[in-house]
Amino acid sequence: MTRKSSLIRSALIALPLGLLSVGVGYYAFHFFNRDDIPSTGKPAQTESQALNQKSWPEVQRLISSGIEPLSEADLEACRSSLGLVEEQQAPAHSDNFGDRDAKDLLGREIPHQPALIVLHETVISAPATINFFQTPHPNDNDQASYHMLVSQNGDLIRFVPDENRAYGAGYSRFGDFTVHSKSPNNFSVNNVALHISLETPPDGRGDVASHSGYTRDQYNTLAKQVLLWQAKYGIPMFRVTTHASVDRSHSRYDPRTFRWDSFDVYHRKHAATCGLVNLTLT
Repeated sequence: MTRKSSLIRSALIALPLGLLSVGVGYYAFHFFNRDDIPSTGKPAQTESQALNQKSWPEVQRLISSGIEPLSEADLEACRSSLGLVEEQQAPAHSDNFGDRDAKDLLGREIPHQPALIVLHETVISAPATINFFQTPHPNDNDQASYHMLVSQNGDLIRFVPDENRAYGAGYSRFGDFTVHSKSPNNFSVNNVALHISLETPPDGRGDVASHSGYTRDQYNTLAKQVLLWQAKYGIPMFRVTTHASVDRSHSRYDPRTFRWDSFDVYHRKHAATCGLVNLTLT
């Protein structure tokens, strides 16, 4: 079995769904969550209430970064120079991701192009994460996904295409910025976010405050992918953030034990390789 296919095949060795619902359900919801659902337990709004314009906040927009995205040819040249590992495809079930909404329920245009990069960790193993995201979840409360995952050995696993909306950060803001797309009372950065997660080491797979950290292979691959996303969408370094930083539910604090200095070593190196040192600036 090749390394490229080992994680995908491992995921297909099905974990019992009962075990998943207990183990994954207990721990994983501390780290990723769906955005469009009420957290108060109150009944959902009626359509007339949802469409009451007075109840909706003004549409917020991020100031232009001033960074021109690279052409496809230049992106491919950078990717080739970096030697980024080939993405392993593990598509999430359609329950677990959606479309980036171009308009809210009032018909107003809202931000919907990738403009933020949010870093996460899985808190469970990579195979268990694949299994969870590929499992149908009709209940909104159970729906979750990232765009990509970096395994402990540096493999890159793709769950959701960039153009789609992954359910990685529920009630969330980037500073004061957020997006209301489906309700005036619920908000999230998911409509403009790219979500990428690091596989948690075994000693961190539980509800613990910290763990032994991430591997050099993980930091290396993460830095390459973040740089390519920045170059593709014109995302400055100050819009690369963490789930803990954007979360407003006061229950998400990942990625635990993340070292920005370790990430920066690889990010600056790869930016220099591609002539993209402007993307290392804060």
